[in-house]
Amino acid sequence: MKIAVIGCTHAGTASILNINRLYPDSQITVYERNDTISFLSCGIALYVGGIVKDPKELFYSSPEHLKSIGVNTKMSHEVIDVDIDNKKIKAKNLKTNEEIEDTFDKLIITTGSWPIVPNIEGVDLKNILLSKNYYHSNEIIEKSKDATNVVVVGAGYIGVELVEAFEMNGKNVTLIDTQDRILSKYLDKEYTDMAEDELKNKGIKLALGETVTKFEGKDGKVMKVITDKGEHNADLVILCIGFRPSTNLFKNKVEMLSNGAIIVDEYMRTSKDDVYAAGDCCSVIYNPTKTHEYIPLATNAVRMGTLVARNLVEPTTKYMGTQGTSGIKIYDYNIASTGITESYANEFGMDVESVIVTDNYRPEFMPTYDEAKLKVVYEKDSRRIVGAQIISKVDLTQSINTISVCIQNNMTIDELAFVDFFFQPHYNKPWNLLNLAGLSAN
Repeated sequence: MKIAVIGCTHAGTASILNINRLYPDSQITVYERNDTISFLSCGIALYVGGIVKDPKELFYSSPEHLKSIGVNTKMSHEVIDVDIDNKKIKAKNLKTNEEIEDTFDKLIITTGSWPIVPNIEGVDLKNILLSKNYYHSNEIIEKSKDATNVVVVGAGYIGVELVEAFEMNGKNVTLIDTQDRILSKYLDKEYTDMAEDELKNKGIKLALGETVTKFEGKDGKVMKVITDKGEHNADLVILCIGFRPSTNLFKNKVEMLSNGAIIVDEYMRTSKDDVYAAGDCCSVIYNPTKTHEYIPLATNAVRMGTLVARNLVEPTTKYMGTQGTSGIKIYDYNIASTGITESYANEFGMDVESVIVTDNYRPEFMPTYDEAKLKVVYEKDSRRIVGAQIISKVDLTQSINTISVCIQNNMTIDELAFVDFFFQPHYNKPWNLLNLAGLSAN
C-alpha cells in the first residue's frame, strides 16, 4: 500500500506514526514545505514569556525520527499538483527547484491552516509578524528585544496569551479586535469582563470594537496602527486575526465548506475514494449544533490524524465529533470552555437557557476556599447540555472536560444534577459545582 501524506504538523504526524504501527509494510511518503514537523504553536506565547526557554522543546517528533521508522521524508517539498482521479502527485523541492512526480494508492491531506493576513495598506511593512510556526516564534523573540510598543491584532487565544507575555517582558502593549469583547468565540460576557479587567489592571490597553484600516511606517518599518476609531504607536505588530484552511490545491477536487475547509465523514473520508483529510485543513462534526464547522485545534488534529490511520483500509472507528473544548490561563485566572456559548447559540438560532453557579470550590472550614464561577448552557426544550465555561483562581479546568463528555453523550442538565462525583474536603464540596449547576437550572 503506497501512501502519500501532504503536510506534517499535528494531524500528519499522528497519521504517519499510527499507519506505520498498524501497517508496517506500507510505503509512506510525506511532503512538507518546511524542514521541521510537529511544532506546538500554542507554546509560542510561553516561549515569548520566557516560561519555555528553548523552542526546540515544543517539537514532539522530527524528520529524523520519521526516517528512522522507514518513512520517505520529503522536507522542503511543496506539492504543486494532485491528480486525484489518476492518483498522481507532483512536488517541487524548494531548495533545488527540482520537480518530482509520484503515484499513490491512498492520499492523506493534512495541509493545516495559515494565519489570515488582511489586505490593507502597509501590511507588508517590516516588524508586522505572524504567530504560527517555529520560524515565527524566533522572529517574534528577536524583533521584540528592541521593541517598546507592541500591538497585537486579534483577541483570540493566541492574541491574549501574547499580550500577557509581552506585558510580563515590560512592553507597552495594545490589544486590538473588531469584536467588542476578547475571546468572544469561547466565552460569554460574564467571563470576558473578568478577563478584560485582569488585563487592564496589568496596564494592557484594550482597543476593542476597533477595526484596523491601515499600517503607517517610516523607512519601511511599522510605526503606527490606524483603526476606524484612532491610532496606536507600534514598534512591533503581531497579526492574530484567525486562520484559514490551506486547501487551494484541492479546490473543486473535493467537497469543502465555503471557507475552503475540506468536508470529511465520520471515518475521515473526503468526497473522493481513497482520499482522507484531517486537522486544520478540514471541518469537524460539531456536536453542540450537529453541523460541520471549522474549529482548528491541535487536539482535534491529533485525534483526526489517528482516526485516518485506523480507517485507512476499512471503516473501523467512528469520529465522535468535537465540542471545541479549550482552556487558557490569564495571569491568576484559570479559564476553560466547551461547546457553544450562549451568545453564539442565539446566533445559530438555538433556543437555549443557561445557569450560572458561583460558589467556593471547597468547604469554608478549609484554610483556603477560592471562588469559582461555572456556567452551563442547555437547550430549552430538550434540556440537552450544549456548552459550559468556568473561571477560578484555583485550577478547576478539568471540570470542563467532564462537561465535554456530557455534551458528547447528549446528557441533559437535569441528569448533570445527580452524576456521581466524589467528595473530599481538600478538593470539593458534597455537591460538586457541576451538580449544583444541574440542581439550579430552571
